[in-house]
Amino acid sequence: MPRLYLFTPLLDDTAAFVPMLERALPAADVAAVLLRLSDADERTLVNRIKGVAAVVQRRDIALLLDGRVALVARAGADGAHLTGIAALSAALPALKPDRIAGAGGLRSRDDAMLAGEADADYLMFGEPDRGGGGAGRGGKSPPFAAVEERVAWWAELFQPPCIGYAATAEEIRPLAAAGADFVALGEWIWSESGGAETILAAAAASLAAVPG
Repeated sequence: MPRLYLFTPLLDDTAAFVPMLERALPAADVAAVLLRLSDADERTLVNRIKGVAAVVQRRDIALLLDGRVALVARAGADGAHLTGIAALSAALPALKPDRIAGAGGLRSRDDAMLAGEADADYLMFGEPDRGGGGAGRGGKSPPFAAVEERVAWWAELFQPPCIGYAATAEEIRPLAAAGADFVALGEWIWSESGGAETILAAAAASLAAVPG
């Protein structure tokens, strides 16, 4: 059964977010949290990463940084998510073999195959536009049908795990059925009125309903 991969919002400060994260994580089988941080001085960023890591890693969940490769080891994160082939290639020497190097921003099948050949630990299809807040499937993000097709293609032919990004709760089950190893949920889950834990519990039910 696929596991969940969570985006955080783009955070200016992590203090207010950590309690929300603590409430949400027990609600489902979460494999990884992608921490997205606004710019600050290096010491501040390291402290913020460590604060989130304390909540995430004690549950045996991987904490990944959105870029910021130079801070991964110093802050004790488990790896980084890199957007585009150039960023992935540049980061690999610093991350491998001890830490996770994930690949996103893959605009074509050729990009996906290059990432797989470069030994990315996972490939993500359909993530939100990295330039903005990222909720939903706006900006340069591909339509859901294209994401679903790309996940199915990759899952059928290649070994490295793939992640399908769900911009809505309704996209979770189809991505799992297409063969995604993980389903990513974006920052939209943190603004839901019932709390992220409600969304995660429903996501877990959707994943469990997909035939094995």
